[in-house]
Amino acid sequence: MAEKQSTRYAHIVGWGKYVPSKIVTNDDLAKLVNTSDEWIMSHTGIRQRHIVSSTKETSSTMSIAAAKMAIDRSGVSATEIDLIIVATATPDYSFPATACLVQDALGAERAGAFDLSAGCTGFVYALAMGSQAIASGAHNTVLVIGAETLSRIIDWTNRDTCVLFGDGAGAILLRGSNEPGGVLASLVRSDGSGGGLLILPAGGSHQPPTRDTVDARLHYVRMNGRGVYKFATRVMGQATFEVVKRAGLTMDDIDLIIPHQANMRIIESAAKQLDLPLTKFFVNIDRYGNTSSASIPIALCEAVEIGKVKPGNRLVMVGFGAGLTWAAVAVEWDREPVPKRSFWDRLFGTKHYTEAGLRSRARRIRRQVEDIAFGDPVPDQIG
Repeated sequence: MAEKQSTRYAHIVGWGKYVPSKIVTNDDLAKLVNTSDEWIMSHTGIRQRHIVSSTKETSSTMSIAAAKMAIDRSGVSATEIDLIIVATATPDYSFPATACLVQDALGAERAGAFDLSAGCTGFVYALAMGSQAIASGAHNTVLVIGAETLSRIIDWTNRDTCVLFGDGAGAILLRGSNEPGGVLASLVRSDGSGGGLLILPAGGSHQPPTRDTVDARLHYVRMNGRGVYKFATRVMGQATFEVVKRAGLTMDDIDLIIPHQANMRIIESAAKQLDLPLTKFFVNIDRYGNTSSASIPIALCEAVEIGKVKPGNRLVMVGFGAGLTWAAVAVEWDREPVPKRSFWDRLFGTKHYTEAGLRSRARRIRRQVEDIAFGDPVPDQIG
């Protein structure tokens, strides 16, 4: 008789975030478009956002910075990572995947890597996928990242969108264990009939880049604000309630809800729908704006750092976004506060990443030498 396989649970063992140093306030935006700090605050709850200030800052560089922090806090080596998922609507390239750039920089040599596109819901989708990969036994250590450089696809002359978004990245490291806890339940949903409500019209196979698409400003985000608001206020509370029920809990068992930071009014609506005080929701939208798939992991990191999340707490992370998509995950937090790393631990981490960079460079040089020595292996004619 076959031995019964043990149940595997995905525990969060590391977390990290990165935001660019440049801050754009509402008063700064008032110099670009017809708006004011009072208008933006009253309609969105946003006071400022972080924006990349250099072409050297991208979704991959921010992902790498957040991932290194998560790995350092976990005590797990990058070489133990089995899978890297980067949720982003603003990858460095259409291909290769941003996750592959992260894998190379981290020296995670045994990891598979792919990007996931689910708009602002992306991180929660990725967290659900990563936890299920561990529960299935296929993987044991999964790095999940949400990263966005939305400032590169925002029309800074359009008041409807430019006041909303910011840049940043957040990462968590999942580790398999036979001990119950960690990710308790998840759900992912979509409704493609609403895809046009939040869209980047051009740049894909439907409308490839042309002079006309550029002149028509079709490479910037377009949003039907009213439609997205109605959708979000309907699904946020519904998804939260459903995932709590799936986890075998009640709303009274939940210590903190970490929602997607899109609009303060949407968060207030969800609180009202669930009959919960706003104090049950972690909110930092005033300082970061909507960082899309990065908003929930950035908020999670802040909540942990200021002591709002403690061992034994039960959390719900819930998001919505383009697609239309929405998702929620219930988590039992069982990680103790991170002790200060020793000098030698920090030195070892720096050494590993330096060596990873050298190995990557060596591989590129080897490929160039092989091309020169052996020529192009592709045949002159096909068929």
